[in-house]
Amino acid sequence: MKTINEMKLSFPSRSCNEAFARSAVAAFILNLDPTLNELSDLKTAVSEAVTNCIVHGYRRQSGTIFITGKITEQNRVVIKIRDKGCGIENVAQAMQPLFTTAADEERAGLGFAVMQSFCDKVRVASAVGKGTTVTLEKQIGADD
Repeated sequence: MKTINEMKLSFPSRSCNEAFARSAVAAFILNLDPTLNELSDLKTAVSEAVTNCIVHGYRRQSGTIFITGKITEQNRVVIKIRDKGCGIENVAQAMQPLFTTAADEERAGLGFAVMQSFCDKVRVASAVGKGTTVTLEKQIGADD
């Protein structure tokens, strides 16, 4: 598929930047004229992925979150959210609903389940000690 637009973004792994990431991705896809539901779905998925980087990837320590996005000629949006944090030892287990490594906090363990419910495809690649990349894909205009 031919890419018609793309973006790159990086920012510190601070909770206040989660809203920034949501807004940046929303602004990036606005020219596709998404429905409110499509826009909300992607913003929520991005929010969950960025929060995972902050809480689990960097364990609330300093780090950088990287987001790349592309739009294909078929209005398919591909967003990658990446950290260089601790990585995930068992991705399949981490993607199970209710699983969390933040037992000392009030975490529901639903981040990946939420991402999967709002996107057409979610892929997770991770290496312990090197970080994690979450790839979100969503077709815009599929309901037309």
